[in-house]
Amino acid sequence: MDISRKLGIMIFSAVPAIIGGGIVYHFFGSFVQVIIYECVLLLAAVGCTGRK
Repeated sequence: MDISRKLGIMIFSAVPAIIGGGIVYHFFGSFVQVIIYECVLLLAAVGCTGRK
């Protein structure tokens, strides 16, 4: 996988991180759940870009 595809995946996962983080905060009212949500998204993005 080339670098432009990896950057595209990272940018594509930034939108759910911003929008989803706000939604998670709205429902739970705490940043702990937002941090957990962001970590799960980060692991998913790294998992997608880490493949050969």
